[in-house]
Amino acid sequence: MPEPPTLVRRGRLLRIGAAVAVLLALVGYVVVQYVFGGKAAPRCQVVSGNGDGASYEFGAEQAENAATVAAVGTSRGMPERAVTIALATALQESGLRNISHGDRDSLGLFQQRPSQGWGNEQQIMDPAYSAARFYDHLKDVPGYSRLPLTVAAQRVQRSGYPQAYAKHEPDAVLLAAALTGRAPATLTCEGRTADEPGDPAKVRAALVRDFGREVAPKGGSGAGGDTVTVPVGSTASGAGGGEQRGWELAHWAVAQASALGIERVSYGGREWSAEGSGKEWRKPGKAGATGADGRPTDGGTGTGDVRIVLGQ
Repeated sequence: MPEPPTLVRRGRLLRIGAAVAVLLALVGYVVVQYVFGGKAAPRCQVVSGNGDGASYEFGAEQAENAATVAAVGTSRGMPERAVTIALATALQESGLRNISHGDRDSLGLFQQRPSQGWGNEQQIMDPAYSAARFYDHLKDVPGYSRLPLTVAAQRVQRSGYPQAYAKHEPDAVLLAAALTGRAPATLTCEGRTADEPGDPAKVRAALVRDFGREVAPKGGSGAGGDTVTVPVGSTASGAGGGEQRGWELAHWAVAQASALGIERVSYGGREWSAEGSGKEWRKPGKAGATGADGRPTDGGTGTGDVRIVLGQ
């Protein structure tokens, strides 16, 4: 016997009301998380330096790991092509996230397996270590820089799906160009820094971890907060040396901004700031002018120090 129309309507209204309540609860949770500390992770973007409109958007965690992978490569004298291969491999294997699980005992950015001699679990979960191990194997592949990316990556990884690396090559090319410093002012991140003040000691330690002891960061204080200065001339030459090395260091700092509480980065007469959107590199002033922290800029000469100003 059919239910009376009144009961049918009442049941429908109850279901609609329950759905609305769930939706409102979800919206409320998101708002509370954003306002009271559970903020959405900032996003980063790399754009082509060729003016062709190509771009790639990714998360802060991915940016941090990508910057480490690139820095470890150039500090070992590996060319940009090697960095591209490494980044495409990590994009496929882990999405550039340092995950603690995978097929069988696979771990980390490159899904390396302790049982296959890649290192122990703690070592593999260190992005700098795992990147170094990848490059160690890649450099032993004859002619790897001339091989198709899928072939070079497969010679290292021995994956069951070797063609899967190919789809990440365009994004890896953009990332490698920026993170090796060849394409200046092409990597930006949204302007939300860590909740805690930045620590110069942590920044210096991270620089040495990724680039090696050839970097000679200096600490100091300015009107805008603690500052870490990296003299470009004191670093190893990197893939392109000089200005390119400076942009490599500057992009690295922007990519690490969320993790290390970095508020501003300046180099080559340009400045990235976490204030506002954080989506562009601006020209703070002419030669002899000062930046937002009262310190002099280099007036666009493309030389000098990379200055990393930390939030308070």
